[in-house]
This record gives sequence, C-alpha cells and structure tokens, in this order.
Amino acid sequence: MPVLTRDEAQTRAALLDVHHYRIDLDLTPGETFGSTTVIRFTARTAGTTFVELKPAALHHVTLDGQALDPAALDGNRLPLALGAGEHELRIEADMRYSRTGEGMHRFTDPADGETYVYTQLFMDDVQRIFTAFDQPDLKAVFELAVTAPPHWTVLGNGIARPAGDGRWELAPTPPISTYLVAVAAGPWHSVRTEHAGLPFGIHCRRSLAAHLDADAEEILGITRRCYDRYHEKFTEPYPFDSYDQAFVPEFNAGAMENPGLVTFRDEFVFRSAVTDTERQTRAMVIAHEMAHMWFGDLVTLKWWDDIWLNESFAEYMGYQTLVETGDFPDTWTEFGISRKGWGYDADQRPSTHPVAPDPDAVPDTASALTNFDGISYAKGASALRQLTAWLGEKEFLAGINDHFTRHRFGNATLADFLDSLARATDRDVQGWARSWLRTTGVDTLTPDVTEEDGHWRLAVRHDGSRPHRITVGLYDLDPADPGRLVPRPPVEADLPGDAGLPRLVFPGRRPDLLLLNDGDLTYAKVRLDPRSWDTALGALSGLPGALSRAVVWNAARDMVRDGELAPAAYLRAARAHLPREHDNAIVQGVLAFARTQIADLYLPADERPDALAGLRALSRDLLERTTAPGVRLTAVRTLIASALRPDALRAWLAADTVPGGPVLDPELRWRILTRLAVLGALGPAEIDAELARDPSATGHEGAARCRAALPDQAAKEAAWEAMFATDDLSNYLFTATAQGFWQPEQLDLVRPFRARYYPAAVALAARRGAALAEAAGRHAFPLTLVEEETVRLGEECLREADPAPALRRKLVDQLDDLRRALRIRCAP
Repeated sequence: MPVLTRDEAQTRAALLDVHHYRIDLDLTPGETFGSTTVIRFTARTAGTTFVELKPAALHHVTLDGQALDPAALDGNRLPLALGAGEHELRIEADMRYSRTGEGMHRFTDPADGETYVYTQLFMDDVQRIFTAFDQPDLKAVFELAVTAPPHWTVLGNGIARPAGDGRWELAPTPPISTYLVAVAAGPWHSVRTEHAGLPFGIHCRRSLAAHLDADAEEILGITRRCYDRYHEKFTEPYPFDSYDQAFVPEFNAGAMENPGLVTFRDEFVFRSAVTDTERQTRAMVIAHEMAHMWFGDLVTLKWWDDIWLNESFAEYMGYQTLVETGDFPDTWTEFGISRKGWGYDADQRPSTHPVAPDPDAVPDTASALTNFDGISYAKGASALRQLTAWLGEKEFLAGINDHFTRHRFGNATLADFLDSLARATDRDVQGWARSWLRTTGVDTLTPDVTEEDGHWRLAVRHDGSRPHRITVGLYDLDPADPGRLVPRPPVEADLPGDAGLPRLVFPGRRPDLLLLNDGDLTYAKVRLDPRSWDTALGALSGLPGALSRAVVWNAARDMVRDGELAPAAYLRAARAHLPREHDNAIVQGVLAFARTQIADLYLPADERPDALAGLRALSRDLLERTTAPGVRLTAVRTLIASALRPDALRAWLAADTVPGGPVLDPELRWRILTRLAVLGALGPAEIDAELARDPSATGHEGAARCRAALPDQAAKEAAWEAMFATDDLSNYLFTATAQGFWQPEQLDLVRPFRARYYPAAVALAARRGAALAEAAGRHAFPLTLVEEETVRLGEECLREADPAPALRRKLVDQLDDLRRALRIRCAP
C-alpha cells in the first residue's frame, strides 16, 4: 500500500479544513470489528484528494448523502472529488484485529481467558481502525461511541460514560491529530482517584490486579507530583478532561502519549522483584508521557521531520521533572549510563541523522518511522539539557511557554519553536540550532595537561564542531585513604565550536584526576589524560558523585567501542570497582555492557569462558558485600546469564531461593530455566511443568524463549517455523522465540540458519508489517555469529532484496555493530 508523502500531505492540508469525526466502533465478539466514520470537513476550493482506510471489508460510502463506489478503494486510499465548501463523508467498514501491537490489538489472557483490546495508532495505523485524513496537521475534534461486551469497561481520550447495553459514549476531544486517538476496552481492573479537580485512573488486566494495587499509590503519587510540577513550569494548564493510564499487554513501545489515555506496556506492572533503577525507569516514563500532553498533544508537529519536538522534549522534561519532584533525585545518572549510550551508538552508525533532519530527508511516513531512535530521544534530550545550561532555565521556560501559547491545539515546526526561543533571549539560538540540531555525529573532548614551575596548564582538543558548556572536575587522591578522591572547586568552561578551549593556567600541582564534562551536561565523548586514567583505574569507586562516576564509565565504554581500550581492561576495572559501587544504575549499566557486548560480541570465542568466569566472580563479590536488594538482584541476574555449568542454578531452583536472597520469583525462575536450556540441562517436560506453574502471558513468553534456546536441531527448526513460516506468533511471542534462538554457546548448531535468515526476514517484513519487521531485525538477527560471512550476506541482502524500510534500518545498524565487533576482535 502507498505511504503518505510530505508533498501529498502539504497539498491536502492546503485544500482541507477538517472539523469533526464521529466514530462508532462495534467490539462485540467476532473475527473483525465494525467501524463507522462520519467526517465533517471543508474544501477551500474545488479539487481532488483522498481519505485513508485499511478495511477487511468496505460496505458503504456516501459523500454529502450521495453513494460512492466502495470498489474505488485503491489500496488504502479512497479518492474524493470535492466542490468548494462544506462536506460530510460517511464510511461503514469491518476492520481486522491485530496480533502485532498495531491498530486494534487483541489479546486473550492465558491466565484467565479474558480478552482485551487497545489501539496503537501511531504514524499511519489509525487507518486500521477508522477512516481518516491521516496526517498530523489536519487536527479535528473526535467523538467516539463504542459497543462492547457487557462486562467490559471502555476507556478513551475523554471521559467515557456507559449508555446501556454495552454501549459507551466518550466525551468529545479538543482538536487533536489522528494518530493520538485512543480506545482501550476489556474487563479492566481500575484504581480511580481525583486530583486538581480531574479524574485520574490507572488500569490493568484482571490477572495483574494484585500487583497494580501493590504499587498504586506509588504510581498515582508520581503522577500527581509530575502534574503539579508541570503546572509550575508551564503557563498553559493541562488541556484535557481526565488522565487515565492503562497498562496494556503486548505493547510495542514503552508507552504512548494518547491525550487523556496514556497506554503503557504492562511489564511496568511489576509481578516480580525489580530494582530501584527499574522503578525509576517506570517513573520516568510516567513523567515523559505526561510531558507529551503539552509537547506533542497540545502543540503537535506539522510533519514527521520534527519528531524531536515531541520526543526530545518529553525525554528531557521527563528526567528533569522527576529530579525536581524529589522521587528519584539521581535520575540523570541512569540517563547518563544507559540512555546516552543509546544515542552515542546510533549517532556513529551509517544510519545516523540530525536531531532535526532536513524536511527532504523525511519524504514519507515510512522513512519517518525509522527516526524513532537514540538520536530523536537521547541525543535530542542531551541537546536540550545543554541548551538549558547555555541559555538559562528561566529563558528556556519562557521560550517554550511562548511556543505553547502561540500554537495551542495547533501544529508547529522547528522554525516556530526557535522563533519563540529567540523572543525570550538575546543569544543566537539559530546558530545553536545549526550546530546542534542540523549536524550528525559525536564530538570528542580530550584534555591536554602539562606541569611546569609550580603551575599546571589545561587545553582541550575538540574533535567536532559544536559549542559546549562544560564543567571540568578536579580531584585529588586522599593521602589518608588512597581509594578516595577529594574534589577541588570545579572549572566552568565554554568550548567554541571552531576551536579548543584556550589554554588555562592554574597555580600549584595538577589534580590527580581531571574529568571533562563532569556532571554530564553536554553530549560528547570524553577522554582522560594518562595520569587521570591511571587514577581512575585505582580509585574510580572513590569518586564522589554517581553522575561523575557514570561519566568515567561512559568514557571507558566508548574507548572499548573505539578500539582504544582492550575489552579485558574494562572487565578488570569492573571487577575492581563495582563491588564498592552503591548506585544500582551504574552497576546495572556496567554489567550489561560487560555481559552482552564484551563477553558475547567483542571477545573471541576462546576468551569468552574466562570473561564469564570473571563476571561470575564479580557478581559473587557484589552479593557478599551488599545487602541492597537492587544491587543483589542485578548481581543474581548476571550470575544466571554467565553460568556455564548448571549445578548452582539447579540448586537454586530446588531451594526456590538464592542463598542469602532473593527468593526466586517467576522472573528469576524463567531466567534460570532459559540458561539451563541454553546449556542443554533442561528438557521440554521441565519447560511444560514450569508453564503449568506459571500459566501467565509472561510464562508463555518464557516457555517460548526456553524452547527456542534448546541445543537441539528439532527445537531450532520448530522455533524457526514458528517465527518465519506460520505467522501465528504475536509480537511478544515472536520476540521471545527470537531471543532464545541465537546463542553464543551454540554457534555450530545455529550457523546453518544464517543464510536462511535474510530472505526469511525480508519476506516476513513484507507480510506482517513494520512492527514485526523491526522485531525481526532487532531480535532475530544472527548477531552472535561475529563473522565476515554474516556481514557479506547482510550486505548482499541490502543490495539485492529491497527489504522494507523498518527492516532495512535495523539491518544497517546490526551490520555496523558486527563490523565494529570484528574490528575490536582484531585489534592488537
């Protein structure tokens, strides 16, 4: 089916004003659902255009009371010939439910047999639900009615009221974009309250009710505090009539900012033990999505080249506001150690793009979808954090409030936003935008330190073109405790974009450790001078400030990825310093990089067992040195993933606990079983028994992961058939199966599937759409086969097979990661 181009959207926006949608959905049981849409709109002049829908069956079409031929539907486009003036279009159709998390996703809970449906209409999936002029700058009022089974509850963008016989009427919305319309229906378990005169609610499927109730006050408390903080920051009040948060099954993203009805993946309803870092992540997503009520919903991008105006702002505001509420004051440490690396990695691949790409670089919706990545989120948020430091928070907030006021319930562009900023400051925001938003790549900052005649000098080598405002941290080893670093007063410095920092002169002796970008206020890779690096290797855990330690760990990570630090040296640093680390975000981030990148990708196969042995020893040290539940849980997860013998894992299963804790909950049991399956120490009968013990949706995913991980030819063939031949797997079961399939311990067994992967993935992407295309590229890719042949076959696929855009983007990224791994393995 054709995708909408920017030129087509501009032409249609020039022709039409869309006023109102009346949508009637019939969700009573059936293989399809009924969808009736009535659109009132104005054509400014006579002309031709089209409306979009993707029906299972198109029954009736009338324009201004006159019947049109349903057979005129061409793919997803129904042509319209319009005279100037007011029009009413009515379309009756049946639509298909989805198992891929797109459109109207339907899920039957294996725990109790209850069924739930919810919408995810992002980009162009509204066409799977109802007829629409589907582009973000044709905003309209939406009024929905939904008919559902009598025991269901219906949620939507506005307050939903039952009208009898399973029918629900949803309050009309203010003007919003088509992709933001939302419905969620099913026998929800709900916790409702009121705040600031508005109804608030949180919702999940019934089988998770006890787990939601356990965390309800935490979730609602964070929601209230974020709401209050945004009203202190923003002059525009919350623009909708209610605020519901629904935790829905098999959701592809972390969450979606539907006005008045935010949908979250229901893994955020924790049914097993989690770390404080994971609770912090949930809180950040709550804050992020609420920020979207202003950034994205009240003021919406005009076209998808400005997606950063949604995501970068929500990402920045989510982290910053969570710090300001006091719920998680060290939130920026987690951003620095995990999210920022996501941005750095994306920005160094061939698929990199500017935070705000040129409109010509986003010619259609398919290309726009590939830009939802670490650049639009993490790099863009980093740029905004740097902008706030450079501009001043007062001026920054004045600019965005001006932006809201000028464009409320409308659409805006980068130029509009910069104009609002310029009205709040005398600084050159246009120049800042050219340097930060229109460029690609990561700058690198390297200190040059010299000592002479009772003073020392600092210069900064700046590989890049962006200006940076940074803090330079200065630290000395404590003579009484060589493992502790004592800070000197920091140095604030502005680095121009065209040259390094002028050489600065300081009296006395140089510090033992000099740290550029201390506090992590800018987006740049940093290096340490040799003496500072030696100090860090000896005293990193004694560096005060978790965010400062995160900057050093990120520098080490980047040096490994750039071939400047041996992977084994990173592992030695982790072994020395993580046992004394108290911030679990750092422990979690460092162990994840060591386990999944270094051990699985960057080290040759013959060095991997020693690396895993070191990670097991490190994890045991963590367990011996701390009683902190989060750090202990992180250590146990790494111990499980690094096991090469089944004995200890078997003992834990038998005892249903790790010695000294934690007790094994369903999440840990499935982790152990997956590892036992990889090691060939588990059979199908044990998987079936565990599934009988845990028949939840998560249990079914765990079982699928275990079955695919078995080191058996028949098991691999069955998993392959399920992923690429039958099309029966939902998005989550596909991902779980793919996660189990490729294992570094089974290279000889899985290597024959490599040549089959590329044509199978291309065909799957063409059949099942963007969500499964992305999953096939992310999770089913043979990344563990770090071999030139994997790269050669992938390049051939890109050259000759014409994969769908979502799959192509993932293949480009995965192949680049493989080339990097091969370079690191070959480094002296």
